[in-house]
Amino acid sequence: MGEYVNPAKIFGENVFNDTVMQERLPKNVYKKLKKIIEEGGELDLATADTIAHEMKEWAIEKGATHYTHWFQPLTGTTAEKHDSFITAPMPNGKVLMSFSGKELIKGEPDASSFPSGGLRATFEARGYTAWDCTSPAFVRQDAAGATLCIPTAFCSYTGEALDQKTPLLRSMEALNVQSLRLLKLFGNTTSKKVTPSVGPEQEYFLVDAEKFLQRKDLIYTGRTLFGAMPPKGQEMDDHYFGTIRQRIASFMKEVNIELWKMGVTAKTQHNEVAPAQHELASIYSEANVAVDNNQLVMQTLKRVACQHGLKCLLHEKPFAGVNGSGKHNNWSITTDDGINLLEPGKTPHENIQFLLVLSCVLKAVDVHADLLRESAADPGNDHRLGANEAPPAIISVFLGEQLEDVVEQLISTGNATKSKKEGVLETGVKTLPDLKKDATDRNRTSPFAFTGNKFEFRMVGSRDSVAAPNIVLNTIVAEAFRDACDVLEGAENFEDAVHDLIKKNLSEHQRIIFNGDGYADEWLAEAERRGLPNIKSMVYAIPALTTDTAIKLFGDFKVFTEAELVSRAEVKFENYAKTINIEAKTMIDMASKQIIPAVIKYATSLAGSINTITAAGVTAVGVQKNLLNETSALLEETQKALDELIAIENAGCEMEDGEAKAKYYYEKVTPAMEALRVPVDKLEMIVDKEMWPMPSYGDLMFEV
Repeated sequence: MGEYVNPAKIFGENVFNDTVMQERLPKNVYKKLKKIIEEGGELDLATADTIAHEMKEWAIEKGATHYTHWFQPLTGTTAEKHDSFITAPMPNGKVLMSFSGKELIKGEPDASSFPSGGLRATFEARGYTAWDCTSPAFVRQDAAGATLCIPTAFCSYTGEALDQKTPLLRSMEALNVQSLRLLKLFGNTTSKKVTPSVGPEQEYFLVDAEKFLQRKDLIYTGRTLFGAMPPKGQEMDDHYFGTIRQRIASFMKEVNIELWKMGVTAKTQHNEVAPAQHELASIYSEANVAVDNNQLVMQTLKRVACQHGLKCLLHEKPFAGVNGSGKHNNWSITTDDGINLLEPGKTPHENIQFLLVLSCVLKAVDVHADLLRESAADPGNDHRLGANEAPPAIISVFLGEQLEDVVEQLISTGNATKSKKEGVLETGVKTLPDLKKDATDRNRTSPFAFTGNKFEFRMVGSRDSVAAPNIVLNTIVAEAFRDACDVLEGAENFEDAVHDLIKKNLSEHQRIIFNGDGYADEWLAEAERRGLPNIKSMVYAIPALTTDTAIKLFGDFKVFTEAELVSRAEVKFENYAKTINIEAKTMIDMASKQIIPAVIKYATSLAGSINTITAAGVTAVGVQKNLLNETSALLEETQKALDELIAIENAGCEMEDGEAKAKYYYEKVTPAMEALRVPVDKLEMIVDKEMWPMPSYGDLMFEV
């Protein structure tokens, strides 16, 4: 059974957190650092030296031999370069272990080999990592031993952001400034800081490692490019919230322990809808910490899976025909003294501050729906969005019955006089208590749903960093708050002005509210009638980054420069084309070297069987002949589709324009890939399983 674990005893034991800093740092040094964490500013070198020394001593006690500036380039994952604590040898042959303030504050990784979208030429290598002291350093323990990881931002020599962290911090500051302006209008002079809080939910698949290694598509692309559905999929709904298998439970236990030690608040674990699919959710934390922690979650899931003879699949669609994986981004805005700006209270119709905040969020989402859609765009998500398993690609907001009723009152009369109350759910069983019922239901088909005191953005892909959607959310809401404050700060009668502004925002942006079934065909027509954008693919979403509106928005709040936006668009177009290129080449490789030879072997065996049986004087070989004819016809169809894919893919490789190339891969290459898959998946249902060259869907999803 193993040892029992008390989370309270191990939580944060490998984190250089506030408790550790208070214990180890001199009081004056701790106060300086704490002030910078809370208010911003720069550390002087002497203070940094003291912090670095104590951080090093603490890390060495945890077994650390190396340190790394841990950053998040535009690859979607994290990056790190390890340096040991040893310095030049002493005359006696010993070495000193040291770590300076300069080494803590700044690093210099090579910037030329990371995606930059033209911001850096290949020969221009210098880049800088800068310590983000608002996200605590931690010690990661793995096969390499123990490493002190220092969360950092990553910028080019010329100052442009080459990472996810830098614009995220900029957007948080923009939201803080505008939120404080708004709070001041309502007489709040005690709150000093407003921070977006985020709680990501992480979905993932687990498959057996040996079977994984027999699938080139999983190895190279993270998803199955071929595969027929097994007799049973997810139609019985028996996996969802089902009893967790012992092998998986053992894996989850170790994941939790590793995460808790690093201060990640792993809270919820359960089986998800699809066979072999699971979920892990964390408790809310400040947005930049949540982004860092979610990267740790993904890395830990992968690492621990390998230790249990498993492989963790984070692709958005590992298996066609069953639900893929997403990541729900729960977002709220909280003050340093505990006020949640998205808390409606028991009588939201009377909560004017909340109604203004709500109306501003609706305005932000409506005006910048294209940017929010783009923030969740990646090649894998193209397989999910709008596929009756994830929200549609159309951005809309679910408010629920209570708030929708308040909104309708405000729009029609300018005043809301009542709010629908919470109810009581009568169980009808004497031994069970009646349950307090929320004033509104939930809607799993909505991409942006209000769920009590937060918004849940449900479109994010499972592999993606949650930085991008939070950068967008923070910035667009900051803009809406700024616009509101510009109006209200100069108003002669604040009460009348705020009511008028709430009504104006709600009236002009009511179209974004939709409480119905996002999967219904009727919604597609209704959304089009409302003028809501329906951006079906990543390649059509990317241009939202470089519109005049986006450039002005991000420029106004100094979140992105125009050059940074253009570079990110270029990186994303390139990423899409490369991703599909790798998938197409993998299909070509598998079909040419594995599938077609296996089918020929089966057909040859079948033909030999027919000849042998016929030679024995048996004439009833119709079944065998029909199988041989069907196999041969599908084999011919496969070869034809393969030749077509090779030709189309080769033409794509010759293209140079990034946007045109990405669109070509979406419009031409992906249909050719699907055309090749169709006959191959039919062949899998015919060919002898012993001859089929790779594990089936059933093997992967049910034999874990």
